[in-house]
Amino acid sequence: MNYAPHTEEEIREMLSAIGVKSVGELFAVIPESLKPASFDIPAGKSEPEVVKHLRLLAARNSTSLINFIGAGFYSHYIPSAVDAITSLPEFYTAYTPYQPEVSQGWLQAIYEYQTAVCNLTEMDVANASLYDGGTALYEACMMAVRLNGRKKIVVDSGVNLIYWTMIQCYISNLSLESVKIPVKKFGLDRESLFRELDDKTSAVILQNPNFFGRIDDYSDIVEYAHKKEIIVIESVYPVSLGLLKTPGETGVDIAVGEGQSLGIPLSFGGPYLGFMASRKEFVRKMPGRIIGKTVDKKGRDSYVMTLQAREQHIRREKATSNICSNEALCALRALVYLSLLGREGLRELAQVNLDKAEFARRRLEQIPGVKVFRDAPTFNEFPVLLPENADGVVNRMIAKGFAPGFPLGRYYKGMDKYLLVAVTEQRTKEEIAKFAESMEAALCG
Repeated sequence: MNYAPHTEEEIREMLSAIGVKSVGELFAVIPESLKPASFDIPAGKSEPEVVKHLRLLAARNSTSLINFIGAGFYSHYIPSAVDAITSLPEFYTAYTPYQPEVSQGWLQAIYEYQTAVCNLTEMDVANASLYDGGTALYEACMMAVRLNGRKKIVVDSGVNLIYWTMIQCYISNLSLESVKIPVKKFGLDRESLFRELDDKTSAVILQNPNFFGRIDDYSDIVEYAHKKEIIVIESVYPVSLGLLKTPGETGVDIAVGEGQSLGIPLSFGGPYLGFMASRKEFVRKMPGRIIGKTVDKKGRDSYVMTLQAREQHIRREKATSNICSNEALCALRALVYLSLLGREGLRELAQVNLDKAEFARRRLEQIPGVKVFRDAPTFNEFPVLLPENADGVVNRMIAKGFAPGFPLGRYYKGMDKYLLVAVTEQRTKEEIAKFAESMEAALCG
């Protein structure tokens, strides 16, 4: 089968339009210095040969490491029913619902997802999802700017640095000012933050638990910010909401987060899921799309795209974002996962994560020369101060079969000896004990 989309006549017309006689002449203008000596493309292979080759490549990936890395992306158990339901062809092969009248199943699924996000965060409204946690946080910043017209963003350095790097990339060509508040004992420096919250501030960005796993209650900051008409944005770890104070309970204006931990595998970095929820009065400034529920002429339940805020659907100057789609399949996985767990299941999952992290903390602090962070409560992640550079310890631990955590020196100056350790329900008591023993051997051996 010929997969070239253009006919010979079309190719001749295009070449004529740009003033060349052949495709070869078109590429002849490329300087010799830029041309590769050889593309080195091997001969074609049969399907069995390709499958065998790919399996050999996959076998080179280490799958035996016991994982204690988090840093915003976590290894949680995914019930088999999540894959079984979301891999149904009705869902898996469905396209973006541009024609809602024939996409009722998908629209209902997204509507139920929005409801689940609202229940999870205790916020009023949620959109149909965004690309990932970092994109959601950036979109929340722009939503705040649209709401109050101000140009200053204040962010706690305890916010995931990956997210903040994404925001900086997005706003680099926009007339926005950004101010970072340094962390103090792995937490928010409130004095410095309050000094920066002024009449020019559009939004303050917080994270709970923060990048270091530290838990905080930002109610005082919310109250102070609202007196100055500043939008409060909080990034949250959804599993932790089984135990912690929700964004709605705290009083924040916009809640966002990375939904990977809700039934989505790590998958070498994606695809993931960004969720966003806000107060009802801000709904018309939200990016993406929002699905609503109504009834048709016969009184039957039906679902519609209530708001579509991109430039293809409304006047360009009124568009709130260039987000063109949503992570519908990932959103469905999150919905199925949350439905399977239920309210009590999520609470139990969060408690197990908290308890296992505390067990790991107690075992690690028994190692000579190791200091575990104890200055404030943490969820399932905590910093560990090692007697030497964390990078070297990580390399030795990998050789022992453990991915021991994230070396904080890669993101934060002066933290070269700190390791960020995460523990989820996936880790058994025996694995945690063996992890501590191997850590002691790596440090003292």
